[in-house]
Amino acid sequence: MTHNPPANAPATSAPPLQLSGAQALVRVLLAEGVDTVFGIVGGKLSPLFHALSQEPRIRFIGVRHEAVGPMMAAAVHAGTGRIAVAVAELGPGGLNMASGLGVAFNNHLPLLAITTNQHRAASYPHVGVFMDLDTRAVTAPLTKWNAVVHDGRRMPELARRAFREALSGRPGPVHLDIPQDVLGEVHAFAADEFDIAPARYRATLGPRPAAALVDAAVALLRDAKRPLIVAGGGVVAAGAAPALRRLAQRLNAPVVPTQMALGVVPSDSPHFIGHGGIIAGESVKHAFARADVVLSVGCRWSSWMWDEHGALARRHHPLININIDPSALGQPALHAVAMQADAGEALRDLLAALGDEAPPPAAWLAEVRGVRAAHEDKLALMIADTDETMHPAALAKAVADALPADALAVYDGGHTTFWSNDLTPVHEVRTRFHEPGMAHLGYGLPAAIALQSQFPGKAVFNLTGDGAFGFTLNELDTARRYRLPVINVIHNNAAWGVIRMGQRAGLDFEMGTALEDTDYAAIARGFGCHGEVVTRPGEVAAAIQRALDSGLPAVLDCRTRFVPHPAVGQFVSMNKYGFASLTRGA
Repeated sequence: MTHNPPANAPATSAPPLQLSGAQALVRVLLAEGVDTVFGIVGGKLSPLFHALSQEPRIRFIGVRHEAVGPMMAAAVHAGTGRIAVAVAELGPGGLNMASGLGVAFNNHLPLLAITTNQHRAASYPHVGVFMDLDTRAVTAPLTKWNAVVHDGRRMPELARRAFREALSGRPGPVHLDIPQDVLGEVHAFAADEFDIAPARYRATLGPRPAAALVDAAVALLRDAKRPLIVAGGGVVAAGAAPALRRLAQRLNAPVVPTQMALGVVPSDSPHFIGHGGIIAGESVKHAFARADVVLSVGCRWSSWMWDEHGALARRHHPLININIDPSALGQPALHAVAMQADAGEALRDLLAALGDEAPPPAAWLAEVRGVRAAHEDKLALMIADTDETMHPAALAKAVADALPADALAVYDGGHTTFWSNDLTPVHEVRTRFHEPGMAHLGYGLPAAIALQSQFPGKAVFNLTGDGAFGFTLNELDTARRYRLPVINVIHNNAAWGVIRMGQRAGLDFEMGTALEDTDYAAIARGFGCHGEVVTRPGEVAAAIQRALDSGLPAVLDCRTRFVPHPAVGQFVSMNKYGFASLTRGA
């Protein structure tokens, strides 16, 4: 007897795929374009590493501490817009990873973190085997979304959801905790299960702003005589820097890029008045004090955009706030118009609605640029300092002058980043990188290594302080093993300089701030890297060239003295917000 298939059934049916949970996970990673995994190998992760070993399109970079895996994965997205993966073993691996997840979470940088755990018979709830840890609970405050994969048959579904959560709306890190036996067990999957394109299970465009809100924003901008634009990391994430530059020209407006938006307007642009918010100096405070309309695009108004009175956009400012995340609208800065929208979509609509009408007079832009010029004159005097021990401004300028034109640079260290922020030229987005959200010291070297892995033809620099460098200097071994020739330039003032300044100024004491007599160049050579000590600004260019010529990871131990940056007072003021109101009248 012959059985005819239903009319809507395929003529032939491919046999199901027999895959382990780990192999199914790797198939989803490939569909999302993941090409790099950072982490440390572990016994219970063996099924995953076996699956990765069979896939030449994904590179594994083994690090020396799990905390840097998420830092590196976050840096990949910051530099390329692509997503990467960080892995860690159960127990202490997950604990260590939490530190780096904080970096990604506070800076809204997406990544997928993967940990393993005891087999299902001994976990969730755990029974007391060594290295037990409820890793899902540990990472919950540091991720947008996380889950335990209890059944390998759900691996494609949960992995896709992880990517959807990481990349939708406000981006951020996500985490899957996968017990060892779930990684290893083999299941049958439909033959076409892994042919599903990401656009089938997550949004890839938008949202676009409501037309009525565009009209309301345009009405404010048309009446503005002194418009000010604030550009945040959302502009970079949306690929909207060209549109923002056109809008700045159309409005004759000064632009303040946040530290997540370095390069949105180049540092030599006529619209640039300093970047990073409050640490850019008096020009930013002046611009906010005088602006009659503020346009904020992709900025969440963190404390870098505060002073002692709170957000620099005051209640009296008509604020147009554009953000893809609705929770970033209305707090801490009150708005006149709020658009929940992709930065690129919103900017294109604003430009179209404004048309080719004449821009406001250029006098406003010239006024704010004049205040910025006065700040740069102060820096020029510091750069000219000829004291026997290098002034940090002189070192920062010498480094800036010696950077190859297409070099990438990461700013690390607390106070040290202020000098890099002011004196390192930036011409395009995704070329200068900072970590303002968690402000995690030691981010620089892992981030530089990750960027070097993505851009092998470019010079990559970590501009850091001696205190910050000590947090992750063990990753010099990672850079050397994988032949990633990052160059670390250390502002070595042999102290926790800004902490020492605060101790002396506040309660007139000093404790634990000394970091003398460490030779970071010798440490670098011990790792098999290039290392040398630099003591004068005139030596910097030649030392950088020798580092580049070595083909090795390098450390330039540059001996400086501590000098407060001109914007330190501004930085201190942002930490006073709230405290002043609590203590008022006490």
